[in-house]
Amino acid sequence: MIAAYGVANLLQAIAAARTTAHHTFDPGLLLRLAGQRTYLCGVGCQTLGFVLAFLARRDLPLFLVQASVAAGLGVTAILGVVLLKWTLPRAEVALLGLLGLGITALVMSARPAHARQLGVAGIVGLAVAAVLIGVLGYLAARIPGVAGSVALGSLAGVGFSAAAIAARPLTAEHGVTGYLSSPLLYLLLAHSVIGQMLLGLAMQRGSTTAAVAAMDAAGAVPAAIVGLLLLGDQIQPGRTWLATTGFLVTLAAVLGLTRYAEPQHHHAASAAATVAPGVAAAPASGRR
Repeated sequence: MIAAYGVANLLQAIAAARTTAHHTFDPGLLLRLAGQRTYLCGVGCQTLGFVLAFLARRDLPLFLVQASVAAGLGVTAILGVVLLKWTLPRAEVALLGLLGLGITALVMSARPAHARQLGVAGIVGLAVAAVLIGVLGYLAARIPGVAGSVALGSLAGVGFSAAAIAARPLTAEHGVTGYLSSPLLYLLLAHSVIGQMLLGLAMQRGSTTAAVAAMDAAGAVPAAIVGLLLLGDQIQPGRTWLATTGFLVTLAAVLGLTRYAEPQHHHAASAAATVAPGVAAAPASGRR
């Protein structure tokens, strides 16, 4: 899953850099991006990561799975070095090491268990959240500059976090009929589509670092909290400190890597604009 999301990060970032910037909450952005093979390959990798993440959520707590999703940026950085000849200073090597340690700590502290089911109130809450995120996204799309990057990135993260919350209890369903009859499936799809639209807009705004940092934090933290409080996510006895430390170290390493990746993505965007004159280049992020 981490590897799949890492490849998706890189491909979708390059594709977003080649697409004319949008300033409205326009679903047509996804159609324009879909016209690029690079973006479609990125979506394919993201879909693979999504399926693997869905399977992982059947037994693993959300604090581990969501932190691992964010850790895909580490794979993006490594691919950038190998394929795009990015430079990797010592500070970034240290961040990659911290990322590995953080994920290892989460693996050691997580206790596999099936999720508790969400009640009617939880399902209604996810439905209301989808509408609210969509409305706020429509408003945030009009905000220019860094503030728009942060707002759109945060909302995209919340959307993906809500999708993860819906997915955790959905994995307990049996058979195609069980999945299709569950409202959680449609809430998962709705939040994923909304999050993807917001992500496409956030990729085109001024501060990539701010957008990605906001999305990573908003995508990991709420799901981890809801999982522990409502879905029955469990930590190995006596290892709460290890889980907390691993989660914070992983998130800090990811946020540090976004600061490193931004200038490299801007360089790639400039190169893409040179190859395809007449297409407006926009900042791209290192997230999926």
